[in-house]
Amino acid sequence: MTSSTPDTSNSFKKRALGDYLIVSFASEEVLWHHKKRKPSIPDAHKKVLLESLRMVDCVIVGRGMKKGLDFEDEFLAIKPHALVVTEDDLYTEVKRELCSRVGAEYIVLPKTPPKFPPVSTTLLVNRIKAPTEVPLRVDFAGGWLDVPAHARPGDYVVNCAVTPMVSLRDWPYEKRSGMGGSGAWAILEGRNPVEAELGLGVGWQDPAVIRETGCCVWRSGPLPVLDMKSTGDFLDGRMAIIYTGVDHDTPSNVNRERDYERIAQSALIARTGVLESSVHALAAGINLYYSVQLDEGMKPLAPIEGSIARKYLGGGHGGYALYLFSDPTARETALKSTPGLRPVEPYCRKPV
Repeated sequence: MTSSTPDTSNSFKKRALGDYLIVSFASEEVLWHHKKRKPSIPDAHKKVLLESLRMVDCVIVGRGMKKGLDFEDEFLAIKPHALVVTEDDLYTEVKRELCSRVGAEYIVLPKTPPKFPPVSTTLLVNRIKAPTEVPLRVDFAGGWLDVPAHARPGDYVVNCAVTPMVSLRDWPYEKRSGMGGSGAWAILEGRNPVEAELGLGVGWQDPAVIRETGCCVWRSGPLPVLDMKSTGDFLDGRMAIIYTGVDHDTPSNVNRERDYERIAQSALIARTGVLESSVHALAAGINLYYSVQLDEGMKPLAPIEGSIARKYLGGGHGGYALYLFSDPTARETALKSTPGLRPVEPYCRKPV
């Protein structure tokens, strides 16, 4: 007997341990009682699917409310020779005790075949629910203050989601370019993007603004907290990016020395720009942040006629650079005269 829903490979392994394989799974009521979530498919459907597996002899829907032992009554009545669980089972202690009551062997098997990444119901559901496309982002000021080790209470991070959008099959930008690509990729795959970014040792601002969309101000801290947001309409026709030809690498630059006081000041100025929908106030914050990047050792960016601000996107000494223009006419002129310069626009998801 096993208390977990099998994949085909594990079912063969379980079948090999005895002559009769009984599979049990927790009912919808049990899942809701303990986890406050619905199953991915209804109980009746799941039972039929499991019964259709040729190695399965019987399927039991566990309805007991004792945590980890929804199948306890059936188990004690059947008295099987073995209870088989997967290696990620959270209820080892109570299940071993249950086995000892009837003299059953407690057996642990791998959840997935060798060389495959771990799979969970949550991961599968998140992958199904994941969007098919998302925006990337440009950061204006306050970068690095989203990294927990460098967070400063009372300070800010300012950024904006932009189009064109990206998907797992269509990515119209260079990779490793400082526009939040790793965070976007995690969202598209259905993974927790903030956990993924923090796991890389970098900050949370990329997935935060990509999921929120719009022109955003965030409070510096260990996790994203939105301070204010606008649609970013005042930036329509005023932003352009150009690829520097050098890969962007944030993780290797996290612990460089830099002027965090000036970074915080740049974000405060940029926040005023968002609050007042002022492109010139935003430009002042961007330019102050760019001066920090230069002091850190980044190569100077070539000026583009008509632009009022410029900076590297992200902190990786490469990738894309952002140029801000006072009006759409100035940007249009620059696009025609500057090879490689491409427009981006603010993106804000429309209310459903």
